[in-house]
Amino acid sequence: MAVTRSFSVLPGFNLTLGYTLLYLSILVLIPLSAVFIKASEFSMAEFWTVVTADRVVASYRLSFGSSLLAGLINMAFGLMLAWVLVRYSFPGKKLVDALIDLPFALPTAVAGIALTALYARNGWLGQIIEGYFGIRVAFAPLGVLIALVFIGLPFVVRTVQPVLQDLDAELEEAAASLGANRWQSFRYVVVPVLWPALLTGFALAFARAVGEYGSVIFIAGNIPRVSEITPLMIITKLEQYDYTGATAIAVVMLIFSFIMLLSINGLQAWSARRTGRAG
Repeated sequence: MAVTRSFSVLPGFNLTLGYTLLYLSILVLIPLSAVFIKASEFSMAEFWTVVTADRVVASYRLSFGSSLLAGLINMAFGLMLAWVLVRYSFPGKKLVDALIDLPFALPTAVAGIALTALYARNGWLGQIIEGYFGIRVAFAPLGVLIALVFIGLPFVVRTVQPVLQDLDAELEEAAASLGANRWQSFRYVVVPVLWPALLTGFALAFARAVGEYGSVIFIAGNIPRVSEITPLMIITKLEQYDYTGATAIAVVMLIFSFIMLLSINGLQAWSARRTGRAG
């Protein structure tokens, strides 16, 4: 029996696959493997002592908690921004659309300094918020959250925006003709279509926030057990030439990040199957 081979107009699958695997190994797989290998120099007891120290655990709570909350905030406001940009025309729309990508182009250190100057006690917004509401933003966990929201918002907007552009308005008109109000049309027609894109945007924003350093380090204040992020703990270990300790903390971050991203991807796949959009 003859073996049927798939035909491609542009041949070279074996060569391109080889280059792809080599490229992926050099940039991703080998560095990640090196982290685990370096951390294996510790015994389990030593590893556990390093990764469960009080300051390190406090940094886990701040980094992952703030990243999760920032992702949820960006899901809501990113959807609203994408909806306005797609569904409405208004003066300055192109400028607003361009400003969405500013966190991508802006150096993270510049973003951190700008946010600190804005939300510090003597800053334009900081003196109002702290003076009238008694809420401290800069050099506090709230400042970390604001920085993570700032750098993560474009991921949600740019993920949801093309899906909204491709969404046929006739679906909403059909729902309205059947007696659905605006909220019901949005809830039962629009949200199921956007849900996988929203989850993807959330996953990207969360992943970026977990590893963010430059824009957070200035506004956080780096107060022990209060506003220290996990990447800062890794840098601190490296400055002390404790490379094994730094990689041990990095391993914990990798494991937590993998679990979160795999969970989100699994939820996204389930949602796509449920709505009949599995590829």
